[in-house]
Amino acid sequence: MLPSERRDFIYRYVHEYQTVSINDLVELMNVSHMTVRRDIRMLEEEGKVIGISGGVKLNDALRQELSWSEKARLHHLSKRAIGKFANTLVEDGQVVYLDAGTTTFEIARVLGERFNLTIVTNDFSILQYLMNKSQLNLYHTGGQVDKRNYSSVGNTAAMMLKTLNIDIAFISTSSWDLLHGVSTPHEEKVQIKQILLDVARRCVLVSDSSKYGKYGMFRVCSLNQLHDIICDDHLSQDVAQQLTEQNINLYLIKS
Repeated sequence: MLPSERRDFIYRYVHEYQTVSINDLVELMNVSHMTVRRDIRMLEEEGKVIGISGGVKLNDALRQELSWSEKARLHHLSKRAIGKFANTLVEDGQVVYLDAGTTTFEIARVLGERFNLTIVTNDFSILQYLMNKSQLNLYHTGGQVDKRNYSSVGNTAAMMLKTLNIDIAFISTSSWDLLHGVSTPHEEKVQIKQILLDVARRCVLVSDSSKYGKYGMFRVCSLNQLHDIICDDHLSQDVAQQLTEQNINLYLIKS
């Protein structure tokens, strides 16, 4: 592997397993301990990970998200289970918004088999997948293109959403918790997600448990501004109890 490929691998692997030992990384990449430590040090300087005794963990303060293709490889079973459950919340004839993301893509896979729905999205992968589903009405927000995440972001996309009345919006995130709410490291994503709180009758956060406890620089909303949260059943019992105590509708789906 090239040095940049090694660091990408480490960052992606830590995203999946949260805490990883240096010995595991040495074996996985077939390199020396010194090489792994040097790569970890560079990732630390970028604010992506934190070195711990004998290993490395993801920095809770999220500086950068993985790309769409990298995220698609992680926690696939949990995302698919969340997608199948989300489908049960959608009624025939509704206008449904699917936020950009790999979890919402799994919702699109299920909704794509339905009839009499209107789908709105800012995600080009979702758009491409649903393009051949002639029984669905399909809208894309347009706007500034985020090539890394295959989506549209920014003011133009947000202004398009302002013209709509949406029945149910499935909102994605790479970071959320009770203290920081829904957040993102990318300012250009905030406006779209915040407008959904105004134009959608029901806002549903969809996220696997690996993203809980992370936070980005830019705050979208507090969790109690959402109507529902759909997550996998690996979310800790303490966190689940705190969420339900705040009257948040929480669905923990077995993956």
